Amino acid sequence: MTHSEQDGQTTEAAHRRARFGTLPERIHPQDTVETRPATLPDPARDTYDADEWLVRYCG
Repeated sequence: MTHSEQDGQTTEAAHRRARFGTLPERIHPQDTVETRPATLPDPARDTYDADEWLVRYCG
């Protein structure tokens, strides 16, 4: 291997290290997911009392 070939390989290695020498910052899984409700809360929907039938039919 000649001196110019070694310099070329060294230069290529330096360019590769400059471009790929460090890993990108770590991304945490909780940073990749966005959670939000599928629908907006409806106050009229929450007025139902599941035990109301007991008062009407068993009282």
